[in-house]
Amino acid sequence: MNRDDILNECLDPKESITIDLPCEMATRVQKLADENNTTLSNIVIEALDAFLRNRS
Repeated sequence: MNRDDILNECLDPKESITIDLPCEMATRVQKLADENNTTLSNIVIEALDAFLRNRS
C-alpha cells in the first residue's frame, strides 16, 4: 500500500483518537510543548511520524 492509497481511505485527513499516557510522560510531553510554543497534540503527531518514518 502506498501513501496515496492510505490518504484515499479517509475522506477527512484528520481522525480523532484518544490515548492514555503515563502521568510522567504526559508531563514531559506537555513541558516540551510549552517550551516550543506548540500543543501536546503536535508533539505527539511529530513523534509518531518520526518513529514511523524511521521504521520503513
